[in-house]
Amino acid sequence: MPRRCSRKVLLSLLAAAFTCLLLLLLPDQGQGQAGHRGLELRSRSLQSWESPWPEEEGVVAGAPEPAARSFREYFSELSRARGSGRRLLEPELPATPQPFRDDISAGDLFIAVKTTKKFHRARLELLLETWISRSREQTYIFTDGEDEELKSKAAGHVVNTNCSAAHSRQALSCKMAVEYDKFIESGKKWFCHVDDDNYVNTRALVKLLAQYPHTQDIYIGKPSLDRPIEATERISDNKVRPVHFWFATGGAGFCISRGLALKMSPWASGGHFINTAEKIRLPDDCTIGYIIEAILGVKLIRSNLFHSHLENLQQVMRGDISNQVTLSYGTFENKRNAINLKGGFSIEQDPSRFRSIHCLLYPDTPWCPRNVTY
Repeated sequence: MPRRCSRKVLLSLLAAAFTCLLLLLLPDQGQGQAGHRGLELRSRSLQSWESPWPEEEGVVAGAPEPAARSFREYFSELSRARGSGRRLLEPELPATPQPFRDDISAGDLFIAVKTTKKFHRARLELLLETWISRSREQTYIFTDGEDEELKSKAAGHVVNTNCSAAHSRQALSCKMAVEYDKFIESGKKWFCHVDDDNYVNTRALVKLLAQYPHTQDIYIGKPSLDRPIEATERISDNKVRPVHFWFATGGAGFCISRGLALKMSPWASGGHFINTAEKIRLPDDCTIGYIIEAILGVKLIRSNLFHSHLENLQQVMRGDISNQVTLSYGTFENKRNAINLKGGFSIEQDPSRFRSIHCLLYPDTPWCPRNVTY
């Protein structure tokens, strides 16, 4: 009996020891599996960081994953990349934004000068002698009568619109319609309209327009009113409605990008401009604003670099003249209105001050006085 009891006790002790040993071993195996899974996840994370797009470099989405790489392999590759100057998929810093500049020159401009035959001598000879002499290839004169002498001086860039010589709404719109069609035919990037009492600083004009993309909707000039103009739009023979819009005065000049000019075609090309003008019964520059703002919904970009005789031109300082796009002359409040600029010409010799302005901007002009301070 004692021997049997001893054997039973011994067997019980061995079974208990074996059971304890199993209990001790089972958690270790679980932890080993969890550790293995954790290492696998970390390895996959490194793989996905190195190659976030599985389709690249011959790896097909959904294919079996390659064997996990160790930290030692990853850091070895990183060290090699640094040594060779190659970056390992590091995010690029955004480039510093640069101000927009369109690649244009004076040759991309279509400058239309509106005039009438009675001013061919009184006004156009002055323009041909001054600013047009530096911009002959991009300047086109639109008039209402034949003049072979003028055509010769302007290198053939004279268009007889065959419109009326009257200063009426219909006559002005008739000339603008021809200007628009000729610009579209030219293929140039910018359409700029001025009057025959404007001086155009082509260098300043190019500098201004280069800030805007010619393929987008750009309408730039200077309004003559301090509020939108109010007009009545005729919808049918017996129905009208009010319409409000801004427009750039033709007396100071304005410019339209080619992208916008093409959108104006249904209301401006092929004689449609005259019909559009009759809908609101306003002159040509107002009709331009009506098409662009009221119909197309494009806002006028105001620029104080354009000037007409309707403003006090003596407020333009001498130091600012080279930056101005257009200047003018005439009368303002029943007084002579011109840029206040001293130079080599008296008021009698140069009442418009255009010759003095031209010599300030282009002192190498042969007829400009030498050793003169402006």
